[in-house]
Amino acid sequence: MATKQGVKGGAAAGKAKKAPKAGADDKREDVLQAVVLADSFQDRFLPFTLERPRCLLPLAGVPVIEHTLEFLASNGVQEVFIYCGAHSEEIETYIYDSKRWNPNSAISPFSSLEFIRVSDATSIGDFLRDLDKRGLVSGDFLLVHGDLVANVPLDDALAKHRARREANRDACMTMVLRSLGAERHRAEEASVIKPVFVVDSATGRCLQYDEIHPLQKGDNLMVDPSVFQECPDFAVRADLLDCGIDICTPEVLALWSESFDYELPRRNFLHGVLKDFELNGKMIYTEVIDGGYAARASNLAMYDCISRDMMERWTFPYVPDSNLVHGQTFRRTKEGSCLEDNAIVERGVHITKSVIGAGSTVNTGTSVSKTIIGRRCRIGKNVKITNSYIWDDVVIEDNSTITRSILASHVAVGNGCRIPEGSLLSFGVRIGDDTQLRKAPTPRISRLRHDRTAASTDDFLVGPGGKGAMYQDPEDDDDQDSDTDANPALLMKTLFYSLEGMDLSQSSISTLASDDEYDDDDDDTFAPTLGADGTMATRNRLSSFASLASDDSAAHASSVDAFHGDAVHGLVDALRADENEDFDSAKLEFMGLRLANDASDNSMRRAIAVAFVRRAAELLKPEHGGLEPTKAAERALTSKKGAVKFIKEVGVGGDKTNLQMEFALAMQKALLGVKGLESARAGALLAAMLQQMYSLDVLEEDGILAWWRDKRASENEGLTKLREKCKVLVEWLENADEEESDDDDSD
Repeated sequence: MATKQGVKGGAAAGKAKKAPKAGADDKREDVLQAVVLADSFQDRFLPFTLERPRCLLPLAGVPVIEHTLEFLASNGVQEVFIYCGAHSEEIETYIYDSKRWNPNSAISPFSSLEFIRVSDATSIGDFLRDLDKRGLVSGDFLLVHGDLVANVPLDDALAKHRARREANRDACMTMVLRSLGAERHRAEEASVIKPVFVVDSATGRCLQYDEIHPLQKGDNLMVDPSVFQECPDFAVRADLLDCGIDICTPEVLALWSESFDYELPRRNFLHGVLKDFELNGKMIYTEVIDGGYAARASNLAMYDCISRDMMERWTFPYVPDSNLVHGQTFRRTKEGSCLEDNAIVERGVHITKSVIGAGSTVNTGTSVSKTIIGRRCRIGKNVKITNSYIWDDVVIEDNSTITRSILASHVAVGNGCRIPEGSLLSFGVRIGDDTQLRKAPTPRISRLRHDRTAASTDDFLVGPGGKGAMYQDPEDDDDQDSDTDANPALLMKTLFYSLEGMDLSQSSISTLASDDEYDDDDDDTFAPTLGADGTMATRNRLSSFASLASDDSAAHASSVDAFHGDAVHGLVDALRADENEDFDSAKLEFMGLRLANDASDNSMRRAIAVAFVRRAAELLKPEHGGLEPTKAAERALTSKKGAVKFIKEVGVGGDKTNLQMEFALAMQKALLGVKGLESARAGALLAAMLQQMYSLDVLEEDGILAWWRDKRASENEGLTKLREKCKVLVEWLENADEEESDDDDSD
């Protein structure tokens, strides 16, 4: 059997210092390395990123990653590792075709540039855990995203980081943050998710991290009481823009590896490390810059914000007329616009603070205001374009109006069309003559579906001769379901946002703001099902018994339903009770309910799985502690004396593999039904609960592996998403089992 200590405790486990990796001693510590995350595993730029990675989307006529690499070069980075996920071949091709960034080029500023692929990665956490295994990083390194635009020097931040590291080896990371100043900046609104840092006023050490968003109830922050004890002089900073620039030591990668459920750098890693400071002892600092520019094109609104900042020259020297890419020939006009050579602007055209690329033609009578037009575009007569982004090879016929929209490459807009604000027209879309797109819902039109297959043209939407259909993201359907909380992620998929633009009902917002998302009706009246389109739906559980003919069957169904509701409520109340109370009384009450309702073993298993899953999910919420999945699972299972024994003897019902497999499946299905818990978070919690149960001898590896192989664990899209988050744990169990078999053979 695999040694259980290897996966026990999540973030608290494995605090002993790791042995040096092979080849690490050959690296010189004075070589500054950088890791570029070229895939964010997010869908904020859909449908554009179906065909092109975010880091290669044009920003003021230049692919975004150009700005990221220029920033690294200007700060003395010598070795670069680019992690590619989706569209990895396209990213590699772009770099190798570049005269400046090709690692074999004589003018490359880097001594080395390497691409790293992780085929089975599903999150940034998977990337960084893989990097830790490879042992490529030997000293301080910069961790940035491939959508960064920054002109700030990091000399001071690096010097302070190194001084802190020399004074205390537990100082493992410095976050570079940008002050937004006293005046409200457009980036503050475009960010949607507002980070809140609790910082030691004297040292800059980060003591707590939280996030607030416009859809939550109020904007109050609960400061951990330990902060007051540890540092009486602290500041709560909600006026900082997170640039996504981190100065890290190799210990940061070790922390990622020790917690397999971490997926996001801030919401998971930063929040978790700070919360578990007493266990890991690692300190993270902040460096706030007041001058210069730094921001990420992390969503469409930030893409718009950075583009406008470039046109207003806040990002200098990264402005259009700097001609960053080889072959560009932009010149700035007296009126403040930037035109490239061979851009043809006819008489009678009114251009205001705009950018027009080479080979593009703008015909007479047209008005272009605060707009970026790419290369080889053809703009007809009497066209009005305002605050928009027109990429390469776009055709816009006469008398059309484009307002605050993005038109991807090879889009064609017919004569007399109206494209309303917020529209997203993906690659190759065609809008027929005299077509007026509806303003609500915001048009996101694509020729591809979410699975990258061709979409059937919606003639009513795109007009006669048009090509494309409204892009439907299955995750949007889940977020907007009437029984799912409004998700701020929806705001990040729009070019600009407002609560009105979200088209959210009052009920959905009030659900988000409710005092208890996991209310008493979650599992008693409704059960989650997957609709034909793959989206979450709800149905009355009693309807599943409607086909039963006899009165006895109906009575039995009612009895089963009553048992489930009473049993779940009783167990959850017991788990919420004071920690000094044991679990014996709850067990007696549960067994009494079982006898009174003649509940089957399957009904008992399901009720116990739902109760413990609900309690663990509740502990993720800020008002219940805001624990990370590993800690939430541990507390839900072990905070009450006798609870683990109860699960093993009553919930699982024995040591047989098939019983353990059934209980793991029951937990998976229970997590799928937790209201307001996004699938990634639910999957991480499932993995954490399986890990804890394995460590506590409730489940053995054979039971977990049998569940993993069972077809029911992936019978629909929702269950599959949860299952995939357990892949790291399953692989560890499989590898450990193989090692044990090898040892037995050698014996």
